[in-house]
Amino acid sequence: MADEKSIMSYETVELDDENSALVILDQTRLPNEVEILHLKTQQEIWDAIYLLQVRGAPAIGVAAGFGVYLAAKEIRTENRAEFDARFHEAKEFLNSARPTAVNLSWALNRMEQVLKDHPEASVAEAVALLKAESEEIKAEDVWMCRSIGEYGLTLIKDGDGILTHCNAGQLATSKYGTALAPIHLGRERGMNFRVFCDETRPLLQGARLSSFELLADGVDTTVICDNMASQVMKNGWVNAVFVGCDRVAANGDACNKIGTSGVAILAKYYGIPFYVLGPTSTIDMSIEKGEDITIEQRKPEEVTEMWYKKRMAPEGVKVYNPAFDFADHELITGIVTEYGIARPPYTESLKEIFRKKEEAQKAKRKD
Repeated sequence: MADEKSIMSYETVELDDENSALVILDQTRLPNEVEILHLKTQQEIWDAIYLLQVRGAPAIGVAAGFGVYLAAKEIRTENRAEFDARFHEAKEFLNSARPTAVNLSWALNRMEQVLKDHPEASVAEAVALLKAESEEIKAEDVWMCRSIGEYGLTLIKDGDGILTHCNAGQLATSKYGTALAPIHLGRERGMNFRVFCDETRPLLQGARLSSFELLADGVDTTVICDNMASQVMKNGWVNAVFVGCDRVAANGDACNKIGTSGVAILAKYYGIPFYVLGPTSTIDMSIEKGEDITIEQRKPEEVTEMWYKKRMAPEGVKVYNPAFDFADHELITGIVTEYGIARPPYTESLKEIFRKKEEAQKAKRKD
């Protein structure tokens, strides 16, 4: 058990290089218990990703970068070809933990690209390069979240009511979050918002996590059951919907925690702007539309047994438990990234976002 302090003061994911450990805040224990885990084996890291002890697309990417670097440290050979082959095996193993969140494969591919870009480096040099890259992934995540927060803050005003689904806050990233970044950034500047957190069945990320960190930041926070979103919108309490994303297709279809599509449909009906906030690393231009995204299917026990003292559904009943769905691009008012806000038609505006990203990266390389 960690010392009592605000949840906003903890690092979600960090590297303990001296002890060769990935250090994470165990999100399955929140909000009742704050526990810090020190993961030293690849199986422990794989389990942490699969079991959602570390969760949220950006945080998963950061954890993957640190995790595969730690795998590289454990490879005992001076032969680069053998080192690269064993690194690839470790990368593929971690990549198998969760299929939907693109940041997992994005971070792991980025780490492997370091080896491809430096074929002449010794094994020791390669390991050092991998460490530097993993640290850069985290540093970029902090900058990215703040930038998303700045853009998102232009879409709301002091006193607005905001509805969010799942947890795309600081607990899902290195700092600030994505969907909750404008709220946290606004709080730093003395702004006040009313936030309604869908509980987010069946794992309750909204009730357990979003409300937890928002309360810690002094935000007026109300938890609602998922099926109460329509009534809250009808009451006129919601000025905007902010959600995160785990993968966005080239046409703007945005895959996020199960239940997001229903919120998007309701927002459209009530004339409430629906915004998806996420880094460009979650935008997969190789996927044409939402139907092409692989949707993770999870264990039925999450629906029938988790959170209950006794099983709440009859033995033998069938359970459908997809982890994600996607909001159709026609329901999305804007996609907020670290390089600006994309608006319909997304087939064009997302390309423009990546053009801005490439220009920024070119300028950075020149510096």
